Amino acid sequence: MEGTVKKRMAGSSAELYSNADNRTGMAAVVTGASRGIGRAIADRLVTMGYHVYGIGKSFDERIASDTLTPITFDLTETEKIQTLSKELLRTMREHGEQCALLVNNAGVAYYGLHEEVAAGGISEMVRVDLEAPMLLSRSFLRVLRETKGSIINISSVTALEPSPHAAAYGALKAGLLSFSRSLLAENRKYGVRVMTILPDLTDTSLYRNADFTPDSAPDCHLEPTDVADAVEFALTRREGIMTPEILLRPQKNRIQKK
Repeated sequence: MEGTVKKRMAGSSAELYSNADNRTGMAAVVTGASRGIGRAIADRLVTMGYHVYGIGKSFDERIASDTLTPITFDLTETEKIQTLSKELLRTMREHGEQCALLVNNAGVAYYGLHEEVAAGGISEMVRVDLEAPMLLSRSFLRVLRETKGSIINISSVTALEPSPHAAAYGALKAGLLSFSRSLLAENRKYGVRVMTILPDLTDTSLYRNADFTPDSAPDCHLEPTDVADAVEFALTRREGIMTPEILLRPQKNRIQKK
């Protein structure tokens, strides 16, 4: 994109695509923003007036704009998350922005009988689905207290019920829900809102490591924009009111084999 500058963040493997013009006001950080639910959330936040810093493993450089800054970063490199967070906060300060929102959306899932799931897949899920949200929340909490901002964690309906063929994934999403509840209890007195959205089957690439996909019928799956609607709803309640948890389900619950 014309006028866009690409630079590597100091001390990390992240690359920041930035445009120095017209960047003031509220800033939001969204993980998993390159596609699916994360991209839908990022686009929605832009329409709501946020400047979004979207974190993803890979991006089309053409999506960089004054209001959406893609950051290429692999969240499995959890040892580098603190450095990434510091660089993001520094960049926001330099452009007169206030960090008002963190959306922990990035997720990965491996499906199958638990004894058949590769050890490396389990480690990847632990890092992306739970460790990264914990570390990012830790890095941004003090600033979010100052701005009375929000953390939104995208969990899953699997956090609420047994998840055969997704035991590890379900456990991690349950852990994210438990983390959200405890974080809210710690921080609500400071004006910070911590909210969790729990989608059911959604038409995304999450199921690329499964032998099934959500059924293609419109009433058998959610769309990424449905989750973005829930994010907007959560953020636009009047001051003093919050929605700690939002469960989203399609009318029917049906999958189809690949």
